[in-house]
Amino acid sequence: MQRHLSFIASLLFGILALFAMTVFTVDQRQAAIIFQLGEIKEVITEPGLAFKWPMIQNVRIFDRRILTMDTPDPERFLTAEKKPVLVDSFVKWRIHDVKQYYISVGGDETLARTRLSQTVNSGLREEFGRRTVHDVVSGARDDIMVSVQKKADTDMRTIGVEIVDVRLKRVDLPPEVSESVYRRMETERKRVASELRAEGAAEAEKIRADADRQREVILAEAYRDAQKIKGEGDAKGAAIYAKAFGENPEFYSFYRSLEAYRNSFKSKSDLLVIEPNSEFFKYLKSSGKGK
Repeated sequence: MQRHLSFIASLLFGILALFAMTVFTVDQRQAAIIFQLGEIKEVITEPGLAFKWPMIQNVRIFDRRILTMDTPDPERFLTAEKKPVLVDSFVKWRIHDVKQYYISVGGDETLARTRLSQTVNSGLREEFGRRTVHDVVSGARDDIMVSVQKKADTDMRTIGVEIVDVRLKRVDLPPEVSESVYRRMETERKRVASELRAEGAAEAEKIRADADRQREVILAEAYRDAQKIKGEGDAKGAAIYAKAFGENPEFYSFYRSLEAYRNSFKSKSDLLVIEPNSEFFKYLKSSGKGK
């Protein structure tokens, strides 16, 4: 009886071992290749349980998630002006065709990364070589990334790899170039500042000249208007005097004589040498006489 139980236990253990060697699981983030005697028998891309013949078949699992290849050190590229720039970039990629990936690089991620690095560097070198320093530093990054991504994806699909994205983290000038560029920028800024100051001075002179001209015109017009008003006032005054003189010449003569006396004898120190019978004393002599 004991021998019979041992046999059943051994049989169950063997069945379980055989089942374990036959069944395997493929995760939704993975793909699997079943090999039979070293040749590719089947490619499994759907997640779930899968089966293989034990002993004559083996399975290799591949990660299909998006991977990142980041450059450890900035790469040096030349622009269209033959100026070096330091470029720090990274690439997002994943396995697209598991079978082709295995055939091309033997499923070795290191070889795939080497091929990917060469392809991306070649694309970046070509794109930077067609642009100036100003373009790559300020305005053309998006165009460069899109172009390199498309070219690298086309090339890498031949080995079963998809390029999801290419990004430029930083584009800098080497230290030996930065100093000369900064000096040139400083000189350019000084030139622009000098031009602006010269234009400002010229505009200021123009404004001052226009203000002086307007001032002279305003003063001349004011003087003209003042003289006109003064002349009109003098004319009206003369007309009034003439009218008053015409209505009573004797009174007008008397009034003018009084004004002359007042102006002549303002101060006790005033001295007037004149003949006693002068017409000047006409109303003084006749003071108290008359009607």
